[in-house]
Parts: sequence; C-alpha cells; structure tokens
Amino acid sequence: MQHGPAVRRRKLGAELRALRTGAGLTSGEAARLVGWHQSKVSRIETGASGVKSADVRLLLDAYGVRDTQLRELLLMLAGDDAGAGRHHWWHAYRGVLPPTYRDFISLESQASAMRTLETSVVPGLLQTPEYARAVTRAAVGGLEEADERLDALVEVRLARQTVLRGEPPLELSAVLDEAVLHREIGGPDVMVRQLWRLVEAGRLPQVRLQVLPFAAGAHVGITGPFVIFSFSRTSDLDVVVLDHLTSSLYLERKEDLRAYTEAFNTLRIHALSPEDSLDYIAGIADGA
Repeated sequence: MQHGPAVRRRKLGAELRALRTGAGLTSGEAARLVGWHQSKVSRIETGASGVKSADVRLLLDAYGVRDTQLRELLLMLAGDDAGAGRHHWWHAYRGVLPPTYRDFISLESQASAMRTLETSVVPGLLQTPEYARAVTRAAVGGLEEADERLDALVEVRLARQTVLRGEPPLELSAVLDEAVLHREIGGPDVMVRQLWRLVEAGRLPQVRLQVLPFAAGAHVGITGPFVIFSFSRTSDLDVVVLDHLTSSLYLERKEDLRAYTEAFNTLRIHALSPEDSLDYIAGIADGA
C-alpha cells in the first residue's frame, strides 16, 4: 500500500518502460536520444525518482508516442503541470486541498471509468450542494458555516462533477449500502432532495446505480468503502483508493486490483438491479 505520489511515480515509470520496449530501445539508447545518462532513465522507470513533465515529453517524443490522450494521461501522472505548460482547475484551490485529495481529483479527471462502494454517504460526484456542504462540514473539523474554506471545499466537490458531462464522460458504477439512503445528512429536506438527485443521476446513460439492501446481510464490502479507477488507454494505470480520516491509500498491485474487482462484482450481484434501485430510492424519498 502506498500514498498517491509514490503510486503515480511507479505507474508512470512502468508505462514509460513499456513504451521504450515497444519502440525497440534499450535504456541506454533511450538515454542517448534525449541526452541523459542511462541511470536517469532507470531511476524514472523504477519510480525511484520523480520526473518533470518536460522530461516525460522528451521521452514520449523519442519513443514516437503520438496518442494525444495517452500523452495527456502520462503528463498528468508526472504531477508537474507547470512543466506541462498548463494548470488544472483544482490548482486554484491548492491552499485548501491536501495533497492526497489533489491526487484523487487528478486521477478522477483522467479516468475513463470509476467503480465505487459507498457505505456511509452519497458519492461526491452525485451530491447536491446542500448535502455536500453538510458532509464537508462534518468531515473536516473546525469549519464554521460562514468559513471561506468550507465554501471552497464545497465548490471543489461540485466542480468535480463535470467529469460526468465530459466528452467522453466518466462511466460511473456505484453500489450504495442502504444505510446511505437512511442516514439523514443536512436535515430532512436536504436528504429528500439528495434522494431525488440520485434518481435523476441514475437515469443518465453513463451512470449505473445499485442499492445493496439491508436484507443482503453481511457482505464483502462491510469493512469499508473503496474506489476503483480504470483508464481506457492502459489497464496498467488502474488503481484502488481507500479513504481514511487523515489520508488515502492507493493499491496498485494486480492482486489487489483483482481482489477488489471481484468484490465489486459480487456486490453488484447481491444488490438490486439499477431499475429496482431507482424505484427503491424514489420510494424512500416519497415516504420521507
């Protein structure tokens, strides 16, 4: 288990190594093409050292990589937007966002698909402004209602939702424990509006929403929520994210990815179908 930056370095290095091999180059030959020592290429490929976006671009050019989306993804993993000649929208909030949250947002913005199990709260991508505000205030200690930091954190959470309207949009598959639907966050009115927002979002073609009812009993996800990010250009960049109170852990091993993928598939089998789930959520909203 590692934190975001270490995972990004390892994944970026592994992908650059694969691209070099695919180009028929040794690490020494690649180094000579870009004017470096062979040891620098090796350190980058093993994730032993960080790498600037400008250096990633040099390597991609040397390997003949022209795929725009793949280049953008690898430059994002370098995490050096200034070197890439651009800034992502969340950089305006660097003063209030912890590094692990920035890592999460950058992965979310580049992923093609996201699978998530939620056991306590509605996924951030599907939250209403009022619900997001209540969740944020509860999760981050010391925030008053008029606190500008609270306003900024809520703005970030809502801005993240644009990935569902992108071209192409992020494909979101979410399994919600029934407890999510009954935990009254922000008061009754806020909760009812949030439930109807789930129904509305669940009808989008890029969103698959399923409820895991109490009747399912104990299940494989009972130990806690998780997120699986997938990337269309290369599965080697897929990652599992586990959130904790003060940090996030990123699991990149193939065994971990396989275990969590199997767990998610099992949860979907035991959950209500998407159609029945939306009817179930609407029924709770009507009865509230």
